[in-house]
Amino acid sequence: MNPITNVFQGIYKFKNGARYIGEYVKNKKHGQGTFIYPDGSRYEGEWANDLRHGHGVYYYVNNDTYTGEWLAHQRHGQGTYVYAETGSKYVGTWVNGQQEGAAQLIHLNHRYQGKFVNKHPFGPGKYVFDIGCEQHGEYRLTDAERGEEEEEEETLVTVIPKWRATKITELALWTPTLPEELPPTDGPGPEEPMTDVSEGEMDFLRPGEEDGDVFGQESRENVPEELQYDTIDQGEPELWGSRREEDTHARRPASGQA
Repeated sequence: MNPITNVFQGIYKFKNGARYIGEYVKNKKHGQGTFIYPDGSRYEGEWANDLRHGHGVYYYVNNDTYTGEWLAHQRHGQGTYVYAETGSKYVGTWVNGQQEGAAQLIHLNHRYQGKFVNKHPFGPGKYVFDIGCEQHGEYRLTDAERGEEEEEEETLVTVIPKWRATKITELALWTPTLPEELPPTDGPGPEEPMTDVSEGEMDFLRPGEEDGDVFGQESRENVPEELQYDTIDQGEPELWGSRREEDTHARRPASGQA
């Protein structure tokens, strides 16, 4: 125990099999610590007042991982979620456990760059393919289908934005253009301005997984028709695969958890 800061190291074992190994302040998990949950998942990182708070890594039971910022027990801020089954990863912003804000979803041979709202891509964005092209477009809201049983109640099902492609271009690489050399002159003359330098669009926009989100497997079966262009021979990015995160503990710890 540190007599100045009142921080001490400890190991606490819960009846359900959970364990906490780390720092305590006033009998609360506070500082650096590791919590091992009954299902085998674990969190390694910073704590504040018994809550995951600060920077930390969560190892899920399905081998998915989240590395990034936490606030009051939830993913919040910048973070990266890796889907073990497909190798895909979400790199971007998180708000209260949800994928929200600028981010990119990276797959094996392509990536999507844009904005996410409530775990779904929304608004302008682009798919960048390793074969050397980009597909620009926008995710727009569409009318949700009504269930037969809900027609009388006029209740809409959940609305999911749909991708609308607008154009396909080459990769936008940053290539500076140098001014041509002028022959020497006897006297000072007007200087030739430098050609504008165009900056690429491949800059990483924003990253962040919220409890049980999306983006798991990439299969060509669910490729939107709007993305099936002859110029793209590797198939369309499938954004909505099966995502198998089992994050019950990330949202509400079970008995004996943090």
